[in-house]
Formats: sequence, structure tokens, C-alpha cells
Amino acid sequence: MKIGSPKEVAAGEARVAMTPESAKQLQKLGYECLVEAGAGTAAGFTDEAYRDAGVEVVDSAASLWERADVIAKVRPPENAEVERLNADKTLISFFYPAQSKELLEFSAKTGASVIAMDMVPRISRAQKMDALSSMANIAGYRAVIEAGANFGRFFTGQITAAGKVPPAKVLVIGAGVAGLAAIGAATALGAITYAFDVRPEVAEQIESMGASFVYLDFEESQQDGAATGGYAAPSSPEFREAQLKKFRELAPDIDIVVTTALIPGRDAPVLWTKDMVEAMKPGSVIVDLAAERGGNCELTQKDQRVVSSNGVTIIGYTDFPSRMAAQSSSLYATNIRHMLTDLTPGKDGQVVHNMADDVIRGATVAHGGEITYPPPPPTVKAIAAQKPKEKAKELTPAERRAGEVAAFKEQTRFQITLLAVGTVLLLLVGAVAPASFMSHFIVFALACFVGFQVIWGVAHSLHTPLMALTNAISGIIVLGALLQVGAHGFMVPLLSAVAILVASVNIVGGFLVTRRMLAMFQKS
Repeated sequence: MKIGSPKEVAAGEARVAMTPESAKQLQKLGYECLVEAGAGTAAGFTDEAYRDAGVEVVDSAASLWERADVIAKVRPPENAEVERLNADKTLISFFYPAQSKELLEFSAKTGASVIAMDMVPRISRAQKMDALSSMANIAGYRAVIEAGANFGRFFTGQITAAGKVPPAKVLVIGAGVAGLAAIGAATALGAITYAFDVRPEVAEQIESMGASFVYLDFEESQQDGAATGGYAAPSSPEFREAQLKKFRELAPDIDIVVTTALIPGRDAPVLWTKDMVEAMKPGSVIVDLAAERGGNCELTQKDQRVVSSNGVTIIGYTDFPSRMAAQSSSLYATNIRHMLTDLTPGKDGQVVHNMADDVIRGATVAHGGEITYPPPPPTVKAIAAQKPKEKAKELTPAERRAGEVAAFKEQTRFQITLLAVGTVLLLLVGAVAPASFMSHFIVFALACFVGFQVIWGVAHSLHTPLMALTNAISGIIVLGALLQVGAHGFMVPLLSAVAILVASVNIVGGFLVTRRMLAMFQKS
């Protein structure tokens, strides 16, 4: 069978569904590969590169649609393209069946098999063909880059001779694949990043990337994300009001907002209202990744960059992946190739449309002249979400003070108990030991106590002060040994001489190390 990839007809679309590299892998599955002339030019893949990979370059779209048994596209087909389908052909592309009912009905009437890459179920086995995640990852990254291009300041904070520049504050709404990509990009650029999601179980992921999770003081039994394929579930009106209230509190301090909130089969929820835009500082930027489905920002205009009356830039582009066409095409073509691998179990270049397979059935929206959307729930559970960790309660100043007092009292009781036990032991030993023993023992005990307090009272990061203190302690040893070196007998003078030698070595070495450490910070 032959797989063909036509040139995208949607305005501004630069991606292509087959790359020279993916074509080589498809040929290993037994397929012949066709591509329309110029289909990959905008993504940086020349016709010559396709020919070198063994792909036949077809002069026209009409010829490609006629000859290919499987057509791989990026954008949903136009009506003129659907007319070229028949019962012997398979179409693989983004389709969005919930928003394209007429197109779906038209496609089903042709008898063709239609596989929607946006309907791939989110189960572990299907991650390799999850095109939505691949494109969302790129869109989230690109959103931050677009925000930076429209933002008039640094992302990271800087202290220069000309003055101090505070870091930008970024809020990411929605912590799916696009949101996490945006968090990673903003954090890497040095911004103070906050993120919100209706699924509290993603808080750990957000915080692991260096961002702060925005919590709501609201208790609601949210539907398990795994039950909806890893997507967020619709929220109650009460939760939505709590959400908006929190966003209104944040709006005056946020410099950049990236919104990514979407629910499958629904229009994008409005989460950033007009009054929030008006509360933001002039020069702030909003990037709305949900613009294609109406937008999360009330003032978003699809495929437009607008500036509000108070100087806030609102970006509603819907072609973020296409703005990184080479990378997007490579990832999407890989997703297509994995889908075709599942469709070709015999690796003989023959499509086997197994409707008993969870992935194939979930992604198929039309087959055998019938509409097969929506699919039944997969027999394999979606990627499970971890249960959220309970948020630690923030203590009030009075509660913190009470805790400190209780800890101090507990420590005092422990110390008094130790002193009492030590006193009893000393009395017992003093009753049987000679008088000279007690004087030496008291000096030893005080030396241990003072030495411990001196050493452990120094922060471990202050290596140079620690060297100085050890030198001082060694000096005490030297003085004590000098007093004992003239004593009668053999053993005490010998031990005193050894103590003087070892302590002197420690003092000299300590000063040398300190000197070298300080020299590291001196200007040459």
C-alpha cells in the first residue's frame, strides 16, 4: 500500500505529516511513500531530501490523493479534500470531531476510515502516538518565547551598576503538557513562576519544576483526572468563583499570564476576565493557548495580537507549533509512524484496522460508512494520577510562638534531667575517688562542653571561620601542654610534647588553608 502526505492547504500552516526520516521507517513497514511537491519546504524539508529517502515526489495534490491508500495530514481536511476519499482509503490527521459534526458526517458518507490523532486515548501504550501532547509541548515552550518577545523587560532579575531589575512574575493556568512546558521555559529563563490547575495532584509536578502551586481555600471533590483520560474535569460554579477570586488577587502583581485550560469536546472556559486584564500593569502580556476554542481570556481574539486600553498585550495565535515547523513536523511524523506501526501488525505494508484495539478504536471517528465517535471507554485504565498530598497548614504568628515556647520548655526539661543525672554520678564518683581526680575531671568536662558549643555554633558553610576557631582551640591545647611539659615523671611530659607538636601542625595548616581560601576571592 501507498502512504501519501499532501501539502497543507490551511493558511499559514508550515508543518508536514511525513519527514524524510519518518518515511524511511514507514518503508521498513512495507509501505511506499509519496509526498506532494513542496509539502515540506516551509518546514525545511526539500523535495530532494525526500527523494534521497526513497520517497516519490508527486506533482499535484489531486494525483497524490488518487494514488495513496493512506493519506497523512496535519490539519483537518477541507471539504474539497474529503470529496477525494473513498471506501478504500484511510485518512489520518487532526480532526476534532466534537467541533466538526458536519465534516464528520461528510467523511463517514465516503466510506473511508478516518483516524483522528487528537482522539488517541491517553493510556500508557499510546503515549508514543499522542500527537496532542507532542504539539502542546511545543506550544507551551513557544508561548513563553512569544511572551518574551512582547515583554519589555528581562525574565530574570539582575543587579547591575545601572540599578536593580526585578524578575518577571509568570502565572501559568493549566498544568497539562503545554502548561508544564511553559513552566519549564519560564523557570529556565529566571522568572518567578506560579501555576494553577484544578487537579491538586499536579502540585508536586509543578513544584518539582521550580514553580509555586497556587492553592485555593476551597474543598471540592474533583473527578479523578485518570477517569477523563488525564484531562481536567469541569468544575462547579462555586469552585469557578473561588478560582476567579484568586486570579483577581494575583492579577496586579503578575507580568505574564499563559493560559492553557481546555476540556475535551468543550469550548475553552473563560478564566481571565476583562477586569483582571484592567488590573494588570501596562506592558504585561497574556498568551492564550486556548484561542482556537474561544480563549481563556475574555479579550482574546483568535489569530490576533491585541493591546488593551491599559497597555496589556493579548496574544491569541493558534499556530504556535507551526512557528517551530521543523521540530513540530518531526514529532508529529513520529506520532503518525507509531500509529501506522500499530495498524500494520504484519509489517507487510497492509493496514489492519482492528476495532478491538483500544488505541485504534479510540482514535477512529469514521469507519465502514458509519460514524464511530464517541468511542467507548478503553478497557485499559488511563494514565493514573497520584493522589494529592495534603497541603501543610500555614501557622499564624501566635501559633508559631506557642510552638517555640513548647519546644523550649521541652528542651529545658531534658537539660535539667541530664544535669541531675550528672550531679548524682559526680557525687557517687567523688565519694570513692581521690581529691586530685575531681579537679581534673571538672576541667575535662568543662573543656568538652565549651569545645562542643564553640564548634557546633558555627554554620557549616563558613569554612574559614571554622578554621579560625579550630586554630583557637589548638592554641588552648598548646598553652595547656606547655604548663604540663615540665611536670615530674616521664609519661606526662611526653604526652605534652606530642600535644604541642600536633596542635602546632593544626594551627599552621589551618592558617595556610584559610589564606588560600581567602586568596580565591581576591582580584588578580
